[in-house]
Formats: sequence, structure tokens, C-alpha cells
Amino acid sequence: MNMDGRKAVVSVTLWLIFVLLLSATFRNIKLAAAKDDKLAEKRKLAASNSSFLSIDCGVDQDYFDEKMGIFYKSDKDFISTGENKYVSPGYDDDDDDSYTGRILQSLRFFPKGRKNCYKLRPEHGKNQNYLIRAFFKYGNYDALNKIPKFDVYLGANFWMTVQPINVTATLLEEIIYFSLTDVINICLVNTLSGKPFISALELRLLNNSIYKIESKSLYVLGRYDLGNSTNRMVRYKNDVYDRLWDTLTPADCIALNTTANIEVQSINNTLKTPVEVLRTAAQVRSPLRSLGNSFPGVYIAAESEYYACFHFAEILPISQGKGKHRREFTINFNGANYGHITLQYLNPLTMCYGPRKSRDSGFVEFSINQTGRSDLPPILNAFELFYVMPPLGSPTDPADVDAMMAIPQIYTIDKDDNWQRDPCLPRDITWTGLNCSYDSNSPRIISLDLCASRLTGKISSSFFNLTAIRYLDLSGNELTGTVPEFLAQLPNLTVLNLSGNKLTGTVPQSLVQKANNRLLQLSLEGNPSLCQTDSCQKKKRSVLLPIVTSFATVLVLLFLSTIFFFWRMKRQATSQSKKEGLVISTNRSFSYSEIVSITNNFETIIGEGGFGKVYFGTLKDNVQVAVKLLSQNSRQGYKEFQSEAQLLMIVHHRNLVSLIGHCDDRHNKALIYEYMANGNLREHLTETSGSTLNWNERLHIAADAAQGLEYLHNGCKPPIIHRDLKTSNILLNEKLRAKISDFGLSRAFANESGSHITTRPAGTLGYLDPQAQSSGNFNKKSDIYSFGIILLELITGQPAIRRDVNGEIIRIQEWVTPIIENGDVRSIVDPTLQGDFDTNSAWKAVEIALSCVLNTATRRPDMTDVLIELKECLGMVTAVVGSQRMDRGRTRSINSLEMRSLEIYTETAPSPR
Repeated sequence: MNMDGRKAVVSVTLWLIFVLLLSATFRNIKLAAAKDDKLAEKRKLAASNSSFLSIDCGVDQDYFDEKMGIFYKSDKDFISTGENKYVSPGYDDDDDDSYTGRILQSLRFFPKGRKNCYKLRPEHGKNQNYLIRAFFKYGNYDALNKIPKFDVYLGANFWMTVQPINVTATLLEEIIYFSLTDVINICLVNTLSGKPFISALELRLLNNSIYKIESKSLYVLGRYDLGNSTNRMVRYKNDVYDRLWDTLTPADCIALNTTANIEVQSINNTLKTPVEVLRTAAQVRSPLRSLGNSFPGVYIAAESEYYACFHFAEILPISQGKGKHRREFTINFNGANYGHITLQYLNPLTMCYGPRKSRDSGFVEFSINQTGRSDLPPILNAFELFYVMPPLGSPTDPADVDAMMAIPQIYTIDKDDNWQRDPCLPRDITWTGLNCSYDSNSPRIISLDLCASRLTGKISSSFFNLTAIRYLDLSGNELTGTVPEFLAQLPNLTVLNLSGNKLTGTVPQSLVQKANNRLLQLSLEGNPSLCQTDSCQKKKRSVLLPIVTSFATVLVLLFLSTIFFFWRMKRQATSQSKKEGLVISTNRSFSYSEIVSITNNFETIIGEGGFGKVYFGTLKDNVQVAVKLLSQNSRQGYKEFQSEAQLLMIVHHRNLVSLIGHCDDRHNKALIYEYMANGNLREHLTETSGSTLNWNERLHIAADAAQGLEYLHNGCKPPIIHRDLKTSNILLNEKLRAKISDFGLSRAFANESGSHITTRPAGTLGYLDPQAQSSGNFNKKSDIYSFGIILLELITGQPAIRRDVNGEIIRIQEWVTPIIENGDVRSIVDPTLQGDFDTNSAWKAVEIALSCVLNTATRRPDMTDVLIELKECLGMVTAVVGSQRMDRGRTRSINSLEMRSLEIYTETAPSPR
């Protein structure tokens, strides 16, 4: 081959190598892109189900199920008892894994303990609706070929009895559960019929506006996708709530389907029924005119109630109107008729009914019936059926639970597996060593036996929280330190056994006194270094006497120096407060003649309340004040006057009206407050106010009031219940900062009953909690109800109650609720704002308000939670203002209201004085 030929061969070879390398590079790039797309899809799916908690019981590692698009966690972080197992070979491939994935291959079983509990802490916490689903597959994991039977509890409440029908069967149970606590305990209880086990647990956050039955839970009896001929369940990724939809086509029906686009975002699709479910339907065969079914009821309780949801979408292009085809029907559910219903093409409609009792035979019945005006038979796309479980039982008193949960942590004692979750429930499986009383709404611990439990260290203050305890046995341990005084303050304690420990020091005289008066059976023997007589104390005093005498002079000098120091500090603080425009309570006493001078002989009346009239006044240093003068005809008396004066002298917060002084001059009594230049909130919400609070101002006022009330509830010990919170008791200063007034009387009424719950009549119509009104008991939740009404007034500008054209009273929440359920928040916001408000923050504010006025007090949030939510509302408005500022491309100074939002975010409530 000549030189030219060789060059040609080399050129071709190099070209082929280049082409091959280029092809490999493109292939690698394509594979990398596909991998990136796959990772992006995983991230998208993980983000979309961030409100899911999915637990594969019995596996060691977390994993992402790509087929299902769900991230599953191992259960090792949710329970500390039990053992892991896998189902026996041959039993792990009998199920359709399209909706279960790998979760039925493993399980956790519990060979020890009567009660073993999973502790779930969902991100969104309490006062939320959750769908909870549990899977059980025995799969002959223990090679015994014997199916166990056991019970499952949700917290203190019975959920179900588990017994799969055969060795290979999978048992799937679901419940829609409204959680009253941040932690949800799912407990498997051994009923002595085999070892409990579980394959998987799934928890899904639901919108609180769906499946809503107050104080009750819904046990899922069935959820059916009608007309689906694929026999494959629908769940996530198609259902945003990850509900499981079984397929069903009744024998007397034909299956319909479509591929058209259905308007699933319609406001009529209240339960977000997935489009895959709505695209199929069952239509009754001609000439039948009724589509119906019967289901066996649940015989858990007599007079059982049921709840049903029917899902419709017209998927045939049928023309409606005069002279055209018409599909119209009614629904009968357990004997009650609903309708007439006419569907729109490709527009979904969901109707929920109940609770309704089943017929005497125990069957649940429904039928969808063609009306006389209809020439087309009824259809049904899907339906759900639930058993309405009884109201949730109250768990053990929270203070008792906290005390008991702290004991094994403080002393690191090793109790058996029964020491889990609720100490007193179920009744037949209480914690080892304790007895409970079930006479009150919540069980209380009355007896605790920790004899010979290897306790070491000092006697914990946790025992002080067991206020109902009658019998306490701590004998036979190695407890050290002194006998604490608080044991004598346990009001119901009648037997205390501290014998056989290493206690030292002197027994408190209060305990000795109770024992001498035969109010307490006290056992102290076996503590060699413990002195049980007065001689120890006298000896101690004789040793200390010379020392005390030696330092007496020094102490007197220090005392005088301290008085002088605080006098100087007080003068400086008063001076500084005047510079800042704030009024600090001075607890000053005024004479009646000074009151006359301050008010210019009672010249200007600025208000009137239960005490009497309130007058405008000015102190000598030109500080403006409001003087509340107790009239001779006042409904309240001297005790209430003293109570408010004493309380206001020690309770201070920037969102509570400050007391400057008082007058107690024979028959003339008065309280002198800081003056609030902008009057009360009610005046600013009337049509005749002459000015309109903007949306930002309203949210700040709500947050101010929430901070004041949160301090009364959670910053004061014991809590202070306002009892008469309303817009006229929310006062505004010159900067529109809101402060709560008239809260002082609550302490006088609380003293009558010895607790923060009062029984004396209080409250104002429209703001008064219906439960408190019927029972006479006012507590934190009744204040929260009143706050919810105030928040609704701020949002709507409407009064708490008004009368319609027929003279019937309409409460503000009764007017708001149906409008909100239709998804129209703009129709309820105060029209004087002329649409100038942030819609997202309005939605959130309405949700907060409606959660505060729930009929069931236990479902209302704590004031701390309300405050957090309101701060988030303010954050939304601040974010909108910030983005608008950026869009305008220029910087302007932050106004005073925006600065206040920063203050609210960073402020912490001061400690009670």
C-alpha cells in the first residue's frame, strides 16, 4: 500500500474513533439527564406528600418507593418495644403490590407487655383532621399457622379488634381522626389471644373543612370507585389525600367512562375527589329507576350512626333544558330523603349526609332515585360510607400524665412495657403500681406504689403534680436528701410511706402536724439520718444564733442601702418611661379631693361600666388618665374593687391597661388607669366611626389583644380568666396599640372556687361561650371563644350579633361559616376596606377565628397557638408589602405599623411579678 493509501486508512480509523467517542458522550449525557429527571421527579413527589407520615413496620432502613411515590420510614424511631420479622416465604407475593408496595413483607410483633404504643408526632400538631390507616398481614411469620386476635386503641379510645380472616389475608383499617393532642398514640393491646403485630402505619393530614363531625371520628367502612373495570385501586399519586378507592360495579348497573377533562378544582368538589375516580360511573340498567345498595352495619354500639358521601360527575354529553334529555334524582340515606339533584356536564358534585342511624336490622341503606321529571336513570361515580364513632373519651388528667412520664426519666427505673402512654386507660390495663379514679371527666391517679423500685436521688417535685393522689409508697429505695415540704401540700394524700431510704435533715413541721392530727398516716422508719423531732431544729438554731447576732448590724446597713438603691432606680425608671410615652404602674394612693381635682370636678365622662362612670383626668405632671369611680349603686362591691386594685398592681404587660393608682377614701373608691386616647375597638368598627381601620391595623390590633390574653392565660400563675372579653374592652392608645381592660374582677371570682375556673355569672351576649353559659364554668377556652368573635368583628366589621328582617338573632359566625364554605372570603371582609387587603392573610385570619368559636371547647386552640397563627398572618402582609416595595424599584421608610410588626415578632411576655 502506498503512502496515500495508508494516510486514507488512518484518517478513516480516526474518524470512526471520533464518532464512537461522540456517540458514547451523547449517550452518557442522555443517561445523566434521565437520572436528573428521575431525581427531580423524586423531589417533586417528596415535596407533594410532605404532610404524609408513612411507616413500614419491621424494616431497618428508610426508603423511597418509586412506584408509589411515597417515602417510608422505619418504625424504630416511633416505638421502643417489639421485634422485627418478615412474613414466611410463599406468603409475600399473594397481594397486588400496586397499592401496597413492600410494606406487607415485614412486620413488628410484640411478645411482651399488655400494651405497646406507637408515638406519632405529626408536623401540624393538634386540632387537625387526620386519615390514619393501618395494615396487618400475619403471613405465618412465626410458623405457628395461628392467627392472633388483639385490640387497637387511638390514645385512650378503642379503635378496632384485629383478626385477619386467614393466614394470607391483608387487613386494612382506616379512620378519620380529629386529634386533640400534638402526639397521637396508637396502642396494640394484648387480649391474651395471640401476640399483637402490625405491618404498616400511614397518617395523612386532611383539610379540617372536610369530613367534619365535631368531637367524633369516622371509621371507614368502604370507599368505592364505581364503574372502574380495571379492578385496580386508586390512591396517591392520583389522590392528593392518598385515600384508597376500591373498584365496584353493582350487578344491576352498566359501567360508564370518559377521558374528558373534569373540572376537579370546582368548589363543588369539596372533598377533592380524584379525576380518575370521577371519569368512571355506574348507571342503573333500564327500565330500573333506582340505584341502591345495602351494607351490613357495625354492631359496636347500639343506636349506631352512619355518615355517607356521594360523588357525582355527568360524564355523558347530555343536553339539558326544555325538550331535551334530563337527568334528575333524589338520594335516600337510611330513611332520609335529600335532593332534587341535577348534574352539569364534567362538573363534579359531592354531597355528604349524616349522621343517620341504621334501620332495625342493622343494615345501612342508600338509594338514588330517578324523579318523575327525569327521562334518564341515575348515575353514581363514587361513594364513601363511615361509621360514626362515639365522642372521644377524655384521657388521664394531663398534669398526672406529665408527672408519671417524668418519673422513669428522673429515676431511670425499668418498669415493664405497661408503662406507656395513658396511665389509666384502658381501665383493665393501667400502669403497674398505680390505681385511678374515674369519677370526674378525666381519670385521676389516686394511688402510686413504687416500693423497692431502686429509686435514687432526691424526691422529685413531679410528685407534687399528682394532686388527686391519696396513697404514695416510696419505701425500700435509696432516696437521699431532705423530705420536701410540698408533700404536705398534696390536698388528698392520706398515706405516705418513706421508710427504708437514706433521707436526711428534719421532717417538715407541716407533715408532722398532719400526722399528729390523724390526717396523714406517715411512715419514716429506716432512715437513720432523718430527724423526726423538734430537737434537731432547736440545736440548729443554737448553733446559728451567734452567727446571726454577729451579722445583724451588717444586715441592717445592707437593708438601708438597698432601699436607697431601689428608690434611685425607681425615679430613673419613671423618668425614662415618661420619655418613652409609656405609663408604668406606680401603685399610688389618691385622696378623694385629689380625684375631684384630677377630673376637674368630674367634668368629662368617657365611659361607663359595671363599677360606674369613667372620667377623663390629668395628673399634676400632665399625664392623662382615666378615672373609674365606684358609684353607690354599682352592681359590684368593695370586694371586687379590692380585687381589681390588688391584681392590677402586680400584673403588668404592654398589652394590658396599666393601673396608675387608686382611691379608697371612706365611701369613695376609684381606680386610676392610663388614658387610651383612641377609645375602644367597638367604636372604630361602627358605621358612624368616621374613620376606617385598614387591614394592617386590624391584624396588629388582633395580635396585640392576643398577646395580652396569652399573658393572662399562660404567663400568670394561676391563670387569669377574663370572663367578659369583647370589643368594648379592647382599648386603643394614640398609636393604635391595643390593650385589654376590665380583667381584674376575674381573680375575685376565681378565689370563690379556689381555681381559675369560676362559677359566677359573667359574659356578654354574642361573646359568651355557649358551653360556659350552660355550665356556669368559665375557663381559658371560654375566653378563646370570645376572642374568636372579636377577630370575626375585626375581619367583617359586623357586630357579634344582629337581627334579621324577622327579628331573629344571627350570630356573626353563623353568617360567616356558609359563605366561607363556598370559598368566598371577599364577601365577608369589611366592605369599607374596598378590597384593599391581602386575600391569603384574610383566609388565615378567618380560619383562626372559626377554630376559636368551635362548639366543642376542647377543640379550640390554646392562646399561644392563636398568637403564633396571627403572627403568621402579619408575616404574610409584611411579605406582600415587601414585594410591592421591590416591584416599585425604590426604597421608602418603614412606617410605624411595619415597625410594630417587628416588635410583635420579637417580644416575649414578661414574667409575672
